[in-house]
Amino acid sequence: MEYIRLGKTDLLVSRIAFGAMRLSEDNQSEDTALIIRKAYESGINFYDTSSSMPESEKLLGDALYDIRNNVFIATTTNCKTSKEVVENIESSLMTLHCDYVDLYQYETEDFLPEPDGSDGIYNTLLDLKNSGKAKHIGIVTVNYETAQKAVKSGLYETIQFPFNMICPEEVSDLVKLCEDYDVGFIAMQPLGGGVVENIPLALGFLKQYESVVPIWGVQSQDEMNQILYFNDHPPVIDEQFKADVERARLFFN
Repeated sequence: MEYIRLGKTDLLVSRIAFGAMRLSEDNQSEDTALIIRKAYESGINFYDTSSSMPESEKLLGDALYDIRNNVFIATTTNCKTSKEVVENIESSLMTLHCDYVDLYQYETEDFLPEPDGSDGIYNTLLDLKNSGKAKHIGIVTVNYETAQKAVKSGLYETIQFPFNMICPEEVSDLVKLCEDYDVGFIAMQPLGGGVVENIPLALGFLKQYESVVPIWGVQSQDEMNQILYFNDHPPVIDEQFKADVERARLFFN
């Protein structure tokens, strides 16, 4: 397993992040724990979930409880007031069986919390960081302009944004912008929200970007095994590979 520095957080995270949002009570808790532990034993140390899906937070927290100090956990909030943000993280910490999360991300469309804003949200996020309940703070968005603004503001340590081989080419510019500002880039939807079925092609595309950490949503042991296999046996990045990626991008755009 490869590990990279996640921007200015200085967290040394695995190049594969485990997305827990697809975990639910439809999975037997024992099976879910086996999937998560398989990921951990294979070197994955970065796990992403969301407060909007408490079932997933609980399944993840249960599975990682005894190895908490060996992993990094990220979760999100989309609360509209500072009071709700505080209540939200307390609920997440209880569900995850944690005293802190390594990365607390604010999920937004076109609103970006800023210092001393009337909403009080950014100051609250900073208070959570200063108190140690959130070691680092970041932004989750699907809005390109919001992502750009967040990176350039210098206020956030990471950006989570959709990035895959069928994305518009401008997203590569956002990756470069994050590198310039030392902001960690977390790629959501590496399979285009389920549109892309070719895992080795999708994984090979993302491996070309050494600063990008893709979050792979995992729901079964078979999916976990496939991702791990192709991570260890990535495709050769040659002219044929590039042509296949370009063909897929043009088809979906």
